[in-house]
Amino acid sequence: MGHTIRDKQKLLNRVRRIRGQIDAIERALSEESECITVLQQITSCRGAMNGLLAVVLEDHIRTHLVDADPHSHDGAQGDAKERLIEVVHSYFK
Repeated sequence: MGHTIRDKQKLLNRVRRIRGQIDAIERALSEESECITVLQQITSCRGAMNGLLAVVLEDHIRTHLVDADPHSHDGAQGDAKERLIEVVHSYFK
């Protein structure tokens, strides 16, 4: 998965933030925090994971699934790619 290398530091930063969120969930459970607090932390972590997945998946689609020909003057392929990305983004909302 070589295309993740160019955004490697950004992706690693996201993973580190997610790890921090998971640690916060563990602390909240250990400290027997209120259910609503734990649920909010879990939801935040799930959102961060979905965000990471969306970024990697979008790059994968752009890099590997849509064979964009830079010499093509046909905008249909670009439109199809953008529609696919919109669908993927809407799935993670």
